[in-house]
Amino acid sequence: MTAHRTSQSQRTARPAGRIERALAAPTPLPLSPPDKHERHWPHRLGEIITAFAGKRILVIGDMIADDYIIGAATRMSREAPIPVITQRERFTVPGGAMNPAVNARALGAEVHVLGLIGDDETGRRLRQRLSELGIHHDLLFTEAQRPTCTKMRVLAGNSQGTVQHIARVDTIDNTPPESATIQRALRGIEQTVAEMDAVIFSDYDNGFMILPIIEYALHHTTRHGCMSVADAHGRLSRYHGVTAVTPNQSEAEAEAGIPIRDHGSLQRAGQHLLANTSARGALITRGGDGMSLFLHDGTSFDIPVYPSEVRDTIGAGDTVTATFALGLAAGASMADAATIANVAAGLVVRRLGCATTTPDELHHAVAGLEATW
Repeated sequence: MTAHRTSQSQRTARPAGRIERALAAPTPLPLSPPDKHERHWPHRLGEIITAFAGKRILVIGDMIADDYIIGAATRMSREAPIPVITQRERFTVPGGAMNPAVNARALGAEVHVLGLIGDDETGRRLRQRLSELGIHHDLLFTEAQRPTCTKMRVLAGNSQGTVQHIARVDTIDNTPPESATIQRALRGIEQTVAEMDAVIFSDYDNGFMILPIIEYALHHTTRHGCMSVADAHGRLSRYHGVTAVTPNQSEAEAEAGIPIRDHGSLQRAGQHLLANTSARGALITRGGDGMSLFLHDGTSFDIPVYPSEVRDTIGAGDTVTATFALGLAAGASMADAATIANVAAGLVVRRLGCATTTPDELHHAVAGLEATW
């Protein structure tokens, strides 16, 4: 990994523990084969991945059902200039905040989710799927008049096997939760965070992530020395005091009010994110340009994209957030956690839909980093 380092005076250190270890100044990771000081880098990353097993993760956020209709485009409609799709398959998978939860579970973590779904057939299917995956969902709440938020995607293939997204239909209720639900959520946070190694905030701006829930959860993560990572589609400043934030480039630009055009504007945006959230790290995902990590001491790192044949980028940001949080929970530096997260994202974009990867796949991929980078 290339490193653009800018030395600044050290800020006041937090109490010793997992967070302090994550903030320790990491050794820049090389693009070329490691020198003698970095010869054991892939082994170190492998040890971190092994340590994912059994880490306890709480995901708080907007729960969404991802509904897929997959078929074949047989002809053009006579009613409008659109293709007619012959449906071949339809299924529902956990989406929204449940996607980082599924990713963390696939990597070996013990995962709990806290959020709001509907008391409807879609919500029941989601609970069943979470149970099948071994994800704890006793903190998934329902409200009588609220439907489960759903994103329906229509995909169609051709005779060459190419699949394209044709349309997406969203059913989103973004009204805030009822007062009784808020109180149940606060009690759940108080009872659960102390037992967690990391908390992930997955904020799709769909209504559940109101300030009282965010602030109460961050209060308890700080109190118990628990890692916290926020992936929010907007208003990141509400996550003041979080350990790290993981916006994509467009979200970072919107939050900072800075169009990212070059290295200088990227640096300014990264530093703005840190200042605006008081986070210890900001990991900006940048699509084909890889990722950029900014630390509170002024150090920054550019991580090149992991070589991969991209089939579908849906959910890759959630994979990054889950893997990065797991790395921090396992005691990794932010640079090492970000590197592993970058590799994980490169693996899942090879698959259709919100995909996951496994520890075995990650072990194999990081072992070959010297050859691919």
